[in-house]
Amino acid sequence: MAEDQVICQLEHGSPQYWATVELRDSVLRKPLGLRFSPEELQAEKGSRHVACYRGQRLVGCLVLRPMAGGDLQMRQVAVVADVQGNGIGRAMVQYAEALARTLGCSRIVLHARVAVVPFYEKLGYAKVGERFVEVTIPHWAMEKSLTSPCP
Repeated sequence: MAEDQVICQLEHGSPQYWATVELRDSVLRKPLGLRFSPEELQAEKGSRHVACYRGQRLVGCLVLRPMAGGDLQMRQVAVVADVQGNGIGRAMVQYAEALARTLGCSRIVLHARVAVVPFYEKLGYAKVGERFVEVTIPHWAMEKSLTSPCP
């Protein structure tokens, strides 16, 4: 992780949270012609919101939603285009896994766009089931057990 890089949790509804919504919207939603609904954003109130900053610049974020049975669902992982490939996504996922362990969670599940499946596989996530379409594009369900140490 870069020296000036900080990963932290944010409060839902805070100005920093709204900045992550804008980032997720620009990276993940607008390219598909989609927008967040007020109901979708309100439903995130019970989730953990993680952001990555380089200096004062927001460069990445993700959302962790509690699931039944002690699992967390990692959602909306987004990194600013001009800094992708510099370890920001990996650092945020590792932070999320460490946080999940401290919360007593046993597994992280996610829906990965087909293009980023290799990224998650390198971090120890495995495809589950069959490929499916979500938000108009192909995805795979993926999961990782947190009962053993991170690779």
